[in-house]
Amino acid sequence: MVPRVAAASLRSLAKWAPVVVVTGPRQSGKSTLCRMTFPSRPNVSLEPLDVREAVRTDPRGFLSEHQKKGVIVDEVQHVPELLSYLQDEVDKNGKPGRFILTGSQQFGLTQAVSQSLAGRAAMLELLPPSLSELRAFAGFRENMWDVIVRGSYPRIYDRKLQAREWLADYISTYVERDVRQVLRVGDLRTFASFLRLAAGRTAQELNLSTLGADAGVNHNTARAWMSVLRASYVCFELPAWHTNVRKQLIKAPKVHFFDTGVVCYLLGIRSATELKTHPLRGAIFETWCVSELYKSFVHRRKRPRFFHYRDAKGLEVDLVSDEGARVRLFEMKSGATIAGDFFAGVDRLQALLETKSGVVRTHVVYGGSTTSTRRTARVVPWNMLEPR
Repeated sequence: MVPRVAAASLRSLAKWAPVVVVTGPRQSGKSTLCRMTFPSRPNVSLEPLDVREAVRTDPRGFLSEHQKKGVIVDEVQHVPELLSYLQDEVDKNGKPGRFILTGSQQFGLTQAVSQSLAGRAAMLELLPPSLSELRAFAGFRENMWDVIVRGSYPRIYDRKLQAREWLADYISTYVERDVRQVLRVGDLRTFASFLRLAAGRTAQELNLSTLGADAGVNHNTARAWMSVLRASYVCFELPAWHTNVRKQLIKAPKVHFFDTGVVCYLLGIRSATELKTHPLRGAIFETWCVSELYKSFVHRRKRPRFFHYRDAKGLEVDLVSDEGARVRLFEMKSGATIAGDFFAGVDRLQALLETKSGVVRTHVVYGGSTTSTRRTARVVPWNMLEPR
């Protein structure tokens, strides 16, 4: 497994927090990260039913066994009652970094941690690797469309698997196991259809009524199902930018998927060649860029304040990053040739914001290979999208 940026954050948290909880999507590399960061620490997975039952039956005995050296506990959401016993243990001995927990599902895990381990636990999110991390895999091919269609899940690159076959199993497991556990969904085919329709709306404003109607469910069901997609790290939303630059703003959030390989699989895009000519190639490229920036924040334990901007007069900007002392504006274009209209939105919004928000930096991310500065914007190739 390749080194992860989040390892530094994990080590830092373990220096002061008695319990560190690593959350994120299934197969994002949480267990491997913890084992690589703490190689001498015992590791216990609660995925096997017999181990799960043994810990559930005798939680005090389990914790007593590991009270000196500490332990990494994988898939802790399977035995949530362990957290209450863990509270008592760390109250007796608050030595930092003794217990490292991972959880694939966020369903209820964050709430359980906040209730049982308030003030005792630190949280770290781990998403699939960023481009800079994928480069460390042997034989990695840095072709833009190939990277986007394959996605970022590490097992695909580590085992050199066919992305489409692995993603098919991944989605099947997610729908048939994780979703059924949480929602008790009777008709999984309808939920699977909803998931595909949501993928077709990546990088677009979210209209739950329309999405629900297309999937054959009502608005409330669509809202509940979308909350599950968010909680399980399938997608995330960018709220509308609410600064009073103009009075009329379109306030619907944009939806983005965390992994473009999942998007391409759900949309039936089988290869880089098909993606190049697909009508949603621009939206999928935008989602890939936003996801890369999102990873660069959360893996360093920084909470991104990401928005999108669109007003009633047609001014749009793909991503607004509010970073306190400055605001950064991003426009994403999949074309490899720089065109003048790439800059229209960020230039106009920059002019409006600078009178109200102080320092504003603009960036245009595109599918080419040359870095430059045009007008006031920094032009960034897709494979050089690093935080600055």
